[in-house]
Amino acid sequence: MNPLRLALAALILLGTASQATADDSRTEPTGPITKTKNVILIMSDGLRWQEVFSGADPALLNKKDGGVADVEATKKAYDRETPEARREALLPFLSTVVARQGRLYGDAGNEGRVTNGKNFSYPGYSEVFTGFGDPRIDSNDKFDNPNVTVLEWLDAKPEFRGKVAAFGSWDVFPYILNRNRSGLKIVACWEPPSGEDLTPQEKLLGEVNSKVHRLWAGCGYDVFTFHIALENLKREKSRVAFIGFGETDEFAHAGRYDQYLDSARKFDGYVETLWNTLQSMPEYKDSTTLILTTDHGRGDAPSDWKHHGEKVKGAERIWVGVLGPDTHPRGDAELAPADQNQIAATLAALLGEDYNAYQPRAGAPISSAFAAP
Repeated sequence: MNPLRLALAALILLGTASQATADDSRTEPTGPITKTKNVILIMSDGLRWQEVFSGADPALLNKKDGGVADVEATKKAYDRETPEARREALLPFLSTVVARQGRLYGDAGNEGRVTNGKNFSYPGYSEVFTGFGDPRIDSNDKFDNPNVTVLEWLDAKPEFRGKVAAFGSWDVFPYILNRNRSGLKIVACWEPPSGEDLTPQEKLLGEVNSKVHRLWAGCGYDVFTFHIALENLKREKSRVAFIGFGETDEFAHAGRYDQYLDSARKFDGYVETLWNTLQSMPEYKDSTTLILTTDHGRGDAPSDWKHHGEKVKGAERIWVGVLGPDTHPRGDAELAPADQNQIAATLAALLGEDYNAYQPRAGAPISSAFAAP
């Protein structure tokens, strides 16, 4: 062969080999191929499945059992003739968009459950984030979670590094997500947003949040949690985010069913605003999935609705909603249960990642969230 041609052929082969090596070094998704590129996990603490599927409970729309201050005004806002109508009055976005365009799990007949057996907050959040119940997580005390969460696991991957964030009303989230070890961006409770590139809106939100009158020492107001998260998403374009609301649990424990309902209605509005905002942004439009759920259930009227825990009947019942490009409408299809231990693997699988390969103790992904049309 001509020496010049031989040298040229050698260069081509060398270039091909180098490209193959570079391709082999890339991190490839290990789970299903999906359209989802971003996932937002949103939780409302202690929001009962009863309200999610049937709206306001008529048995609690009173002063005696529901602690309702203005019974007539509360009934006008939320009471309707049928469970379906009450549900749409209370949670219109979940009822008319999530349930019809995506999947909503946990109604009678396809009951979703907590598997940790504790039925209160820290164990529930830990199970959501890790995919399994850990008997060591047995209180709401502020201690670092010994388990690696799916958020920390994803953030360790090059394609998600620095693109995972968490925002929550409860001041225990930095411990549940182990900020000391994981290094995750977490803004919790009364903490202000931090960073050099904060927008004027974020700075103002942080200032007002730090000075507003506080009803609870360990739980901030959901309105600040939501808008701080929304502004951060618009600026940083995170690929994975968690937003945790707390008012539904606080007002339920206080025995104020009217305030509980108002907080649930606001939660639904926050989800709608978030979805519409994401759909207006090219980084998120038609490539983002929302996962909606709660950390535990509650008991029934007349008094157990205020409580949860191991001894409260029904507190193990939860609900899960999924809305996004890979989750086709349910239609008339029967739904299998979606349990709390399946959420972590579902979140990862929507991003094309196999969390179960890393954490075999975790529940499997919710298969019908990936159902073909």
